[in-house]
Amino acid sequence: MISFPNCKINLGLHVVGKRADGYHDLETIFLPVSDLRDELEILPSTHYPLPTMSQDGIALDNAPEDNLCMNAWKLLHEEFNIPAVSIRLKKNIPFGAGLGGGSSDAAFTLKMLNEMFSLELSTAELEQRAAKLGADCAFFIQNRPAFATGIGDQLESLHEISILNSQFSIQIEIPEGEHVSTKEAYAGLNHDLFGATRPNLRETIKKPVEEWRNLIVNDFEASVFPAHPAIAELKEEMYRRGALYASMTGSGAAVFGIFQIEK
Repeated sequence: MISFPNCKINLGLHVVGKRADGYHDLETIFLPVSDLRDELEILPSTHYPLPTMSQDGIALDNAPEDNLCMNAWKLLHEEFNIPAVSIRLKKNIPFGAGLGGGSSDAAFTLKMLNEMFSLELSTAELEQRAAKLGADCAFFIQNRPAFATGIGDQLESLHEISILNSQFSIQIEIPEGEHVSTKEAYAGLNHDLFGATRPNLRETIKKPVEEWRNLIVNDFEASVFPAHPAIAELKEEMYRRGALYASMTGSGAAVFGIFQIEK
């Protein structure tokens, strides 16, 4: 069985407060982008009882056995005693870029294993298990535009932007050599923003895309751009190329631009 886990971008990202458990509460809009995808294949294993995993494409900074895909298998194995599998991942989505590639891989693994072994888990049940693997993993179960709160795991479908990809093109780039760790991005946050009044993302997203520039903000840009001016410059370059809206996604380092498709 083979699938093609896609990336996501954040349309706005508000960090609204810090939780007692050390995590932060967020408000953001997740938008799936199908043009940038990994390749994931899962087959019955010939090395029972241990699963195996191989990786190619973009080199990752962790061992295959520590990959979120393996964690997804372990989660379902512990609950349902599913057999070992052989996982092959070709990585095309850069990691550590705010594109959710690892989360997407994990969520797609859950969906594939659910089908392979006829576990009959519902969408809600898959989302519940995906949330145990990572904050934004649950989003990739339904894999459609959503308003996210909590740590990114509380999802509300947004039909208002379901046609966005058909009307506009989305270009994603990463400045060469740039990498932003999540720890670094959170460490530089302006805590004065916690609890501050912001434009309502669910309402703002209904406005024309060309109005988003002055309304939809990623809070991490204020902390990341001073330390990584190349990322800030790429955002401005997107506007010079004619983007209607441009932003860093997640905690960086990827930047996207939304361009009108010429008819």
